[in-house]
Amino acid sequence: MAARWSLTVGEPFPTSSVSWAAPATAAGRPAVLKVQWPHAECEHEALALATWAGDGAVRLLAHDPGRHALLLERCEPGTTLAAAGDPDPLAAFVDLLPRLWVAPPAALRTLADEARAWRASMPGAWERAGRPCERRLVDAACSLVDDLLADPPAEADHVLVHQDLHAENVLAADRRPWLAIDPKPLAGERAFACAPIVRDPDLGHGRADVLGRLDRLTSELGLDRERARAWTVVQTTAWSFTSTFAAEHHQTVRWLLEGC
Repeated sequence: MAARWSLTVGEPFPTSSVSWAAPATAAGRPAVLKVQWPHAECEHEALALATWAGDGAVRLLAHDPGRHALLLERCEPGTTLAAAGDPDPLAAFVDLLPRLWVAPPAALRTLADEARAWRASMPGAWERAGRPCERRLVDAACSLVDDLLADPPAEADHVLVHQDLHAENVLAADRRPWLAIDPKPLAGERAFACAPIVRDPDLGHGRADVLGRLDRLTSELGLDRERARAWTVVQTTAWSFTSTFAAEHHQTVRWLLEGC
């Protein structure tokens, strides 16, 4: 890819885990070369970035789908929101989310389909992980999937959703205060987008922190609190069994189930 796109490529970023990513220079301009490990969540990353066209997220400069390679705008200074010491990090999310909520491309997987897959896989994932939490958390998440899908929002309310918008995936940039990276996109309802923010331990891990983020996001963005709470329980449980923050995520789910 360096040869094809005439890049000078530096050492890879040490925090890259699911993709290989490194700073690069393209025609004298800073960029990032990202080569993905192919998996379902990243399948439409380039499509999402192209759809946003730099409004709220990094720009896509080039894409080679056959090699799962993306050339991206480099955020400078590139400090994560988690590390920036911002006294009000939620304000960054309140600004970013409406920019990202645009009409979803037709090719995107839907939140409903993803939720059905989570529902089918959660009991087995819980068993394989060694039953790391009470079974009632899994049962509650499965029940909430049924409730959410039984009462869907209107199709017109579906938007392009960044399903992993936590404080490590928001970077300081020169052209905007903050830009999103690594979208894992879905077509779904706005309330779902609260989930990664509400559970993010980098933003404070305590009952008051979790419920406070839920209350503020839903209030300031005009979202249905109950649906946002339910989606956070569902995705947090589904993702917990392979997460390095499993214990924190299970505690977050307990607080959300108690704080309804």
